[in-house]
Amino acid sequence: MIRAFTNGRLICPRGGVRTGTLIVDGDTISAAQEIPEGAEVIDLKGKLLAPAIVDLGAFAMDKAACRAGGIVRLALMPDQSPVLDAPGIVQRASAMGKPELWVHPIAAATRGLEGTDLAEMAITAEAGARAVATGRSWIADSRLMRKILGYARGCGLTVIAHAEDGGLTRGAVATEGETATRLGLPAAPAMAEALAITRDLMLAEETGARIHFRQVTTAAGFDLIRAAKARGTRVTCGITPAHLLLSDIAMTDFRTFAHLSPPLRDEQDRRAALAAVADGTIDVLCSGHDPRGPEEKRLPFADSAPGMAGAETLLALSLQLVRDDIVPFERLFAMLAANPAEVLGLETGLLEPGMPADLIVIDPDSPWRISAESLVAKAGNTPFDGLPVQGQVLRVFKGGAEIL
Repeated sequence: MIRAFTNGRLICPRGGVRTGTLIVDGDTISAAQEIPEGAEVIDLKGKLLAPAIVDLGAFAMDKAACRAGGIVRLALMPDQSPVLDAPGIVQRASAMGKPELWVHPIAAATRGLEGTDLAEMAITAEAGARAVATGRSWIADSRLMRKILGYARGCGLTVIAHAEDGGLTRGAVATEGETATRLGLPAAPAMAEALAITRDLMLAEETGARIHFRQVTTAAGFDLIRAAKARGTRVTCGITPAHLLLSDIAMTDFRTFAHLSPPLRDEQDRRAALAAVADGTIDVLCSGHDPRGPEEKRLPFADSAPGMAGAETLLALSLQLVRDDIVPFERLFAMLAANPAEVLGLETGLLEPGMPADLIVIDPDSPWRISAESLVAKAGNTPFDGLPVQGQVLRVFKGGAEIL
């Protein structure tokens, strides 16, 4: 089938924003400029047409939430049951989303994510793993982390690392500071992030490996990433909208929806995160999708599980960065689609001929209110409950086929 998208604003991370027509032939974007006879014409009526989102590092495969949020490719973290540390498990994970969703498994860097023995990276890569990750925790053993990075480089895989020194964060649920002290919550210093990043950057530089920090959330962490990029280190980093738009003040009423990992930071670090988006230090915007039911959230703050439902709200919250003139549309979709695709070694995320026709139609001005009770995700534990936002996904296309 040939489709022609007309009268829209086309957003390409590489080509910028233009008005015009995009033609899709089967499952790929066509180089044709004229609408072929017999093509299905889709009048966008001035709405946005952009690459579908590539969500790098979600903890749950949630088809309904992904469809609502414009996510067509989901890089699934290895923290599953069972852990993604064997070829058969990786293959099954990659098939879970069909036909509505591409699932790209991220294999465990260590067996069972226990942080003691190397997993079989080569055979999980052959089975379809697009990267390897340390999971929700940091690898304390520096010798083991060096081996992980060296082995991953040999396999052509990026290592996705959790950036918190576990010795400092053990038992903590908040960042040290006024809010944690006032609430009496066990807390860890924000420098736990910088300590972890420093060691892992040194090991990545020594081994020549490519490393991606799934979330960097502190001013000190961003300074380290900037300096490493300037030295030519093969490093990228990501962040969620929660760490861009919320500070630890959001925990004031002990609301467990604001119990995240890494924990929310102070206002100074939040402002540093926005600056890091603006100057290009942050490469990826991700949902951190980790839906948690009432049995895990309706508990005292310190006993609750960290995590948030983020897939459904990722785009609407991210569009605020454009309205606030922090980034233009093309930069936003570089962080949402093209850059995460590059980290994973995927040829997608651009509106260019030959690219997969993974597309979303967006009304950037459509208003709605985030409601934990009405989200279609498996659980509605969002720290943005009740927040009015703008921007809705109208249509989603995966490989040229519309996902309803």
